[in-house]
Formats: sequence, C-alpha cells, structure tokens
Amino acid sequence: MKFFVDTADINEIKELAQTGLIDGVTTNPSLIMKSGRDFIETIKEICSIVTGDVSAEVVATEYDGMMKEADKLKEIASNVVIKLPLTWDGLRACKSLTDEGVKVNVTLCFSANQAILAAKAGATYVSPFVGRLDDIGQDGLDLISDICRIYTNYPDFETEVLVASIRHPIHLLESAKMGAHVATLPAKVIKQLFNHPLTEKGLETFLADWEKTKQTIV
Repeated sequence: MKFFVDTADINEIKELAQTGLIDGVTTNPSLIMKSGRDFIETIKEICSIVTGDVSAEVVATEYDGMMKEADKLKEIASNVVIKLPLTWDGLRACKSLTDEGVKVNVTLCFSANQAILAAKAGATYVSPFVGRLDDIGQDGLDLISDICRIYTNYPDFETEVLVASIRHPIHLLESAKMGAHVATLPAKVIKQLFNHPLTEKGLETFLADWEKTKQTIV
C-alpha cells in the first residue's frame, strides 16, 4: 500500500520525506488556503521534495477551464497529478488528460457508481472520502470495500483506489485489509501509526536493563 500525506505544509512534508515512509502528496484548495502560501510555488516546492505523485487540484468547474488550468499545473513538474472533481465536466477532462498521458486523481467520490465512472474515464486514482461519509452517519469503509471488490472484478480497470478523508488509524488498517492501493493521511495520523503502549514499555525495560550493564556501544 502506498502512503500519501494529505497536506500543503512544507515542514510536515520534509519531515516525513526523511523517513522514507511517504510515496506522494495530495493537496486541495483548503489545504493551500491553510498554508497561507502561493499555490503554484507551494506545489513546485512540494514536487522538489518528493519524487512520487503530487496531486494539484483545479478550481474551474467547467471543462474548458479545467483543461486550461491543467495545462498550467502540469508544467510545474513531471510528478504533478491533476486533481479533478467527480462531475460530468471533471470526468470529461479526465478522459482528455488521460488520452494525453497525464495522470489524473478524480476526487470527491462518495459512491461506488461514481468510482466506476472514474475508472471508465481512465483515472489514475479515484479518491473516495471515508471520513466525510462517517460524518453523515454512513460507514465510509463500506464504500472502500465495494470499490475494491468491483475493481477486482474488472482487470481492465487500471484506476487505483486512493482512500481519502482518513481520520484515524482504523480507517487505514481496514482499507489495507480490503486491498486499497493508496491511502492519503494527515501527518498526525501517520505518526499515530507508530504508537503502541507495549512498544514504549518494552523500550523502557531494555534501556533500564542496558543501564545496569554499565556498558556503551561507542
């Protein structure tokens, strides 16, 4: 499973990139706004830090505008992935860009039917939003299960399931069990994956016993 970090915070990306744990980055207009930085310059810097795919989202809502913005975004770096909304015009733009050999991440997916359309349009990734479905009383993980099962049924579908809106480690764990290809996580959730009380307790015991030996390694 590939890990993308869902942020536009350069410091977070640099810190995680040093661990070798992240395979790419996803951004969106809200994350860019939160960073307080220029959009193009932020994407450019992120692409210089990570070698994997970096999703940059269009803000136009009509086909012509999406294509014009995509032309600008794909010039930033070779690892930019164009992020498009799962709308009629978004899917049309997805097909056009895919035909050009441009990677596309179709976002704001909330149903298996939408995920089928994204795959038919040739999306590189489809981003179903788990947490936002949980917020309205639906089980977002059921959607991941459905999409993974459907995609497995049709080997011609090359679209990867990119689980988005992950709120906690259980979302990640269950998505991995279902065979999702990618998870995009906030930095704080990635760090939560490390935590286990028995790891901390075990380390404390080892260090205490080592101290008793009065030895050093260097």
